Amino acid sequence: MSAEGFTETEVDAMPDRLAETFSGMNVFITGGTGFMGKVLVEKLLRKCPDIGKIILFVREKKGKLPKQRLEEILNDDLFEKVRNLRGGVAPLLEKMHIVTGDVIEPDLGLSDADRQFIIQEVNFIIHAAATIRFDEELRKAVLLNVRGTKLILELAKECKNLKLFFHVSTAYCHLHEKLLEEKPYPPPADPHKVIQIAEWIDEESMGLLTPKLLSKLPNSYAFTKALGEALAVEAMEHIPLIILRPSIVIPIWQEPVPGWTDNINGPTGLLIGAGKGVIRSMYCKSNSYADYLPVDVFINGIMIMAWNYLHCGDKKSNVINFTSSAEIKVTWLEMIDAGRDIIMNRVPLNGVVWYPGGSMKHSRLYHNICVLFFHWIPAIILDTLLFCLGYKPVLMRVHRRISKGFDVFEYYTNNQWDFKSDIAQTVRRKLNTRERRDYKVDAIGLDISKYFEDCIRAARKYILKEPEDTIPAARRHMMVMWIVDLVVRCLFWGLIFYWLSGWCSSLYTATVGYKDTPAIVGTSI
Repeated sequence: MSAEGFTETEVDAMPDRLAETFSGMNVFITGGTGFMGKVLVEKLLRKCPDIGKIILFVREKKGKLPKQRLEEILNDDLFEKVRNLRGGVAPLLEKMHIVTGDVIEPDLGLSDADRQFIIQEVNFIIHAAATIRFDEELRKAVLLNVRGTKLILELAKECKNLKLFFHVSTAYCHLHEKLLEEKPYPPPADPHKVIQIAEWIDEESMGLLTPKLLSKLPNSYAFTKALGEALAVEAMEHIPLIILRPSIVIPIWQEPVPGWTDNINGPTGLLIGAGKGVIRSMYCKSNSYADYLPVDVFINGIMIMAWNYLHCGDKKSNVINFTSSAEIKVTWLEMIDAGRDIIMNRVPLNGVVWYPGGSMKHSRLYHNICVLFFHWIPAIILDTLLFCLGYKPVLMRVHRRISKGFDVFEYYTNNQWDFKSDIAQTVRRKLNTRERRDYKVDAIGLDISKYFEDCIRAARKYILKEPEDTIPAARRHMMVMWIVDLVVRCLFWGLIFYWLSGWCSSLYTATVGYKDTPAIVGTSI
């Protein structure tokens, strides 16, 4: 029985107007082989059986041809549900069409035939291709996130049957705004001039200009995403276009595979690092919060906004924040505490190097001292031991990566932003009961602890390649590390107490001895 009092049979009988929106439509997706893109492709294949073609923009990578890459993706566990539903990979491939190209190329790397196919056949464009590396060299970030967006928009303007263009931006691209509203903002620079600079000069010269171009922005990602969004705003005069601003996109909440992800970016990497006992100190305002959005919620939002624009005729809602903090806030401390509890008591990771612990520090000096004693010194000792035993040292390399990540991470954890999300909250009220169930975009029924547990289990399986049957052994190893941690702590504080008692004893002896020494007064030669 649903919350509205309908039976499951009655709910299933209701129309799925979102799926109908994509019936017979050809959807061109850039970034379709990335984390967000894979979840989008899976959802379209599973929920829209009458969709025309899903056209993926794919490049050759690591010696693998585009078709090989697509087949590998469709055989991933993420697609198991839709494979079973449609009868294998072959029927899914029939719904797919590959165009070979690369967003970083001056002409997108498209052949004339592929370009004409897109111009003549495409109805929807979802532009999600981007480099999401915060520390990316500025020239490459400009060519991918800014010039690539410009070229895709120019291609869209030529499309004969384009019904809607989605530009995937980010809620964290206007960092000077502590409250991000659902409207365009002026870019930090002229995107056309920045593209020209990136085309004219080499990477080394661009590196010299980077501090001046970024100004107060912390990284190339925020800068280039703001410029790309400005180009999309310009294009609104020529094509039907919606700018989508998701916050920090995190693993799947509900379907098709709870907790699934293909990377360790964001909170997942933090939980794994802490769970392995590698990260033991963070410089962070523990009571502040970031805004997270499960990837399946965002993908559902894309489909809802397509229906709202085309079938509800809402042409004014064209800059949309997809964020969650208006409904639910999870502080950094709450997230770390929940993750620690799950990893220590329910889903331990294999091969932890130390018992998970540590804390968040409000003082940078205190944090730096803890990093020295609990990150770098143990890494040096353990890597030396590994080297002596004939193994390859790894911990120093891991901590260099962690340190580099902290340089970016600390800016976001020690600042606070809020977001308006009125459009998404308004539009979802138009959905019927079936659509609210099948395209979940609210926080009703969210269990934070269970969600984090799903994320850790999925990361364990899909990222760390640690099978479920290794959990009992991991639990035993965790107990051993708890004992080791306890013994070391006792020895450490015992030595501290011994040293302090010795120092106090020496001080007392010196003081008493000084008092008992007779004064020599009036001595003469």
